[in-house]
Parts: sequence; structure tokens; C-alpha cells
Amino acid sequence: MTDALHHLDATDLAARLRRREISAREVVQAHLDRIEQVNPAVNAIVTLDPEGALAAAAAADARLARGAEVPPLHGLPIAFKDTHLTRGMRTTFGSPLFADHVPDEDDVVVERLQRAGAIRLGKTNVPEFAAGSHTFNRVFGTTRNPYDPTRSAGGSSGGAAAALAAGLQPLADGSDMGGSLRNPASFCNVVGLRPTPGRVPPQPGGNLWDTLAVPGPMGRTVADTALLLSAMAGPDPRCPLSLETPGAAFRVPLDRELRGLRVAWTPDLGGLAPADPDVLAVLEPQLRVLEELGCRVDTACPDLTGADETFRTLRAHSFDLAFGGLLDADREALKPSLARNVEEGRRLTTADLVTATATRSRLHLETLDFFSRYDLLLAPVSQVTPFDAELEYPREVAGRPTKTYLDWMRSAYLISVLGVPALSVPAGFTPAGLPVGMQFIGPPRADLAVLQAGHAYERATQHGRRRPGLGGTPLTPA
Repeated sequence: MTDALHHLDATDLAARLRRREISAREVVQAHLDRIEQVNPAVNAIVTLDPEGALAAAAAADARLARGAEVPPLHGLPIAFKDTHLTRGMRTTFGSPLFADHVPDEDDVVVERLQRAGAIRLGKTNVPEFAAGSHTFNRVFGTTRNPYDPTRSAGGSSGGAAAALAAGLQPLADGSDMGGSLRNPASFCNVVGLRPTPGRVPPQPGGNLWDTLAVPGPMGRTVADTALLLSAMAGPDPRCPLSLETPGAAFRVPLDRELRGLRVAWTPDLGGLAPADPDVLAVLEPQLRVLEELGCRVDTACPDLTGADETFRTLRAHSFDLAFGGLLDADREALKPSLARNVEEGRRLTTADLVTATATRSRLHLETLDFFSRYDLLLAPVSQVTPFDAELEYPREVAGRPTKTYLDWMRSAYLISVLGVPALSVPAGFTPAGLPVGMQFIGPPRADLAVLQAGHAYERATQHGRRRPGLGGTPLTPA
């Protein structure tokens, strides 16, 4: 039976664990076996603690055997993103500067998920300091796409997404500034939610008022993603922008009638984010699915004028705040693109920041007006399909050359500026067998409604059921 455990949905595993049909030790061992078999081909999990995971699983089984009440993630193994602090376990941020760094505290997300019963397996790979949407670094190398190991798994939560797709873990935590949850979810045929800012509190420290980067959940299904969100979400007094809604509000059935839903579709976010033809060839036929579910689908988009400049300004400013000291200490210790972003932040003027703040405020009002007329916005998650893993970033998008490693990510990061929930859901494959995701975007704080819409679409299409070695392009173990 354990041979198939790594393929089961997290919600299914959780139910079987509670009914004592399987043990936490069996679940953890099945995933450790899968990691040993498959991880060398994808390089998704970069730190592993088998002994600690099995000991935690045995303790979980003992609690259940005593008749104690168990939390919602009881017995589910997870490897945490290597930018999230893990007490007593190496956290490198993908940087040689922190190759041997062992924190003495857990990140808020790590703390909450373990309190909810998740069992720590290890850490998943990231780009250096999570900068960029392709996962490679000088500490652990490149994470590869389980559907085609010559291709990128996306990033910065690329290790997390690849581990989900390859059956190395049933759930994954991540974070998203410019698409770091959504792009890898799209590339690896899994689900990733960028929540409303404040839904999941970030780690205290740094700029506590920042809303551009948010932690969030990933899963192989929308229901699994909602389950993980239920353990991550909820207020924290240390985080001044955290929302008061408790996480349990997301541990509910996602079934919802979509008939009458007003849906807008934009293939290019108003001309600001053109996508490659092979992406649109997958996505545009999916609109018929929404119509068959009873939705009214129009082609429309909010006015995103200024969103690109706003994102780049605020991102550069945040990079200066976060990494300026490292740049001063040793510029060569940072990858060149990261160093350039810090330097861009230092060149910003007060007028630049005032303009970005004013533009973002205007975009918020434009967003509210748009969602007074539509319930949901659909768009490509990524403008490209998974690209050559040996490249730092795609060299062109929709026939246009890219100048920076951010240019191909506009379809994700323009949405980040709006402060709204955005969900990447598997939407099909190219003729070459490469995954493509659809972005489900809702009004501010409408995270549950976005999950419900994504769940209905997922049930109607079942694109996420095509996995490596299970009807998809076979994954060849190393």
C-alpha cells in the first residue's frame, strides 16, 4: 500500500490517517523512499532529515493511539522552502553566505504548520535569496521540471512545486512577490495561491508594512491548497497588517455553484503582458469550460497603467532594504542580477517612491471598480512555458527580446501590485507535454471565492491529475 501513498492527495491522506487506516510512519517512509528514488533527477529537496521525520511520525502515531485530539495536518510530511527559518535545520536562502546557517528559531509559517501536525522532512530549493522565477543557486544547483528535466521548474518556490509534482511531498509552503508561488505552480502542473496580503503573516522583522511579498500555500489540488492555507492563515499581533479571519475559515467544503458568475478574461493584461502563442493555445479553449459551468465570460481587464513601473520601484526599494548591507560587505557574494537590483534601489529618489505609492493607490481604486462589474478575472499565470533550465531567464517572450530577468514575469507581478488573491490552477499541456496554468484572480480578501472557483474548474477539467509517470511525460530517476 505504501507504494502509492506518495501519489495521494493531502486531504485523502489526512482522512486516512485520522481513521487509522495508515500510520504517519508509513506516510513519511513512503515519501522518503520516493525522495531517494526521484529527487536526484529534479533536485527539489536540498536538505533532508529522515531520522527526525520518522521520530516525529512515531510521536504523531502515539498521540493518535492514546486517543488525543489531533490537528488538521496530522502526520503529513512537508519540506519547507529554504528561505523560511527552521530551528535546528540549515536554512541557506540559496546563498553561499548562508551555506552553513542553522537558525535558532522557526519562521511563523513553519511554526504554525508544525503546530498543525505537519512533519518536517527538510528544505526545498530556491533561487539565491528567492530573487527570480527560475530555481538555481551556487549552493545546491538547479531544480529541474519533473515533466521535462531539461526545463525550469520556475521559482522562487521551484523546489516546492517540483517536489509536489514528483510526489516527494503532499503539501508545500512558499512565498510570492512577483509570481514565486504562481509561476512554479504553472510550470509544474500544481496549485499555488498568492493570498491577500495579511492573510498569512510574514516572519516578524524587516519591513513589517510591506505587502508586495506574501507567504502562501501550494498543493496538487485546490482542496489541498485550502487545507494548508487553513493552517497558515490567521492574525498575529507581531504583524500589523495581518487579517483577523481565522485559518479555520478555509477548512470548509469548496463546492460552489458558478452559474451566473461574471468572469473577465484577458490574454495579455491589457497589452502589458503578451504571452507566447503556445500558452494561449492551451488557455483560450478553457474559457468554454467556464461557460459550461454557467459563467458569463467577457474579454476585459482593469486599467493597469503604471503597474509595471510601480512593481519594479517597490521591489528595488525592498531589495535595497533587505540586501544593501550584504552588497556593501561583498558585492561578489551576490549573484549579478541581485546586486543590480539592490543598486537600482539605491538610485531611487523620494519622487520615485512617492509616484509608486500614488500609482498603487490609484490602481487599488481601479481594481475595486473593476470587481464591482466582474466577480473573477482570468489571465495567464506565465507568459511562457517552462524554458531551458540552463538559461537564467527566457531570452524572448511573444517574439520580443527580454532585457531583464523580470520581463517574462509581468503576467504575475502586475497582479501582485493590486493586493488581491491570485490562484494558479493547472489548465492543460502543450503538444510537447509542458504544463500551463490559468490564473484565477479575485477582489481583495476574496481568497475563499477564488479557491471555490478554481476548485470547480479543476473538478470539471482534471488537468492536475496528469502527473509525471502517471499519464504525463515519464520522470526518469537518476
